Amino acid sequence: MADYQTRRTMMVDTQVRPSDVTKFPIIDAMLSVPRELYVPSDKREAAYIGENVDLGDGRVVLEPRTLAKMLDGLDVQPDEVVLDLGCGLGYSTALLASLSEFVVGVESDSERAEEGQQILSEQGVDNAAIVEGVLAEGAAKSGPYDVIVLQGAVEHLPDAILEQLKDGGRIACLFAEGALGVVRIGYKLDGAVTWRYSFNAGAPVLPGFEKHSAFIL
Repeated sequence: MADYQTRRTMMVDTQVRPSDVTKFPIIDAMLSVPRELYVPSDKREAAYIGENVDLGDGRVVLEPRTLAKMLDGLDVQPDEVVLDLGCGLGYSTALLASLSEFVVGVESDSERAEEGQQILSEQGVDNAAIVEGVLAEGAAKSGPYDVIVLQGAVEHLPDAILEQLKDGGRIACLFAEGALGVVRIGYKLDGAVTWRYSFNAGAPVLPGFEKHSAFIL
């Protein structure tokens, strides 16, 4: 039986804290949410290493450092509602649930969505729900949201997503630019989103967020 609690502490001490993530609620969430339960069972041994964990279909659970720094930049508040796009089996959703009032996770794979919802329920995370849906469409009926997070890279961000962000809200997005991606935090004011550079990270592009090709066949 692996000692996941020790690994969780090591993850926080060696990957999260050294990345200048010091907000107590984030540290606390990362120490208490069992990351190993939110990855495929054959990937549990890799749950705490400092890289993205493969979910299949070109989808990943973002590495701890990337996710922690995104959460740090977003500064989620206890009374806020969050949209978690591409939530996989719900690790990010569980972290966000401990920081916010409610989280809507959107997952495009129906089996993954169902399994993720089951894990959240078993873990007593009752202020989050995972719904199956097209990632690039978001979840408008539960919005608008104070915070939106994307669990993967984007080449193109659909307007439909930005429209679901409240005025005064924030969005964290990993833009795929060349070999290394750039995480930016967007702030919506008077209907327009202003982006600020946050840090560099890498992840596969989420389905539906690819660049529109100029070639028409």
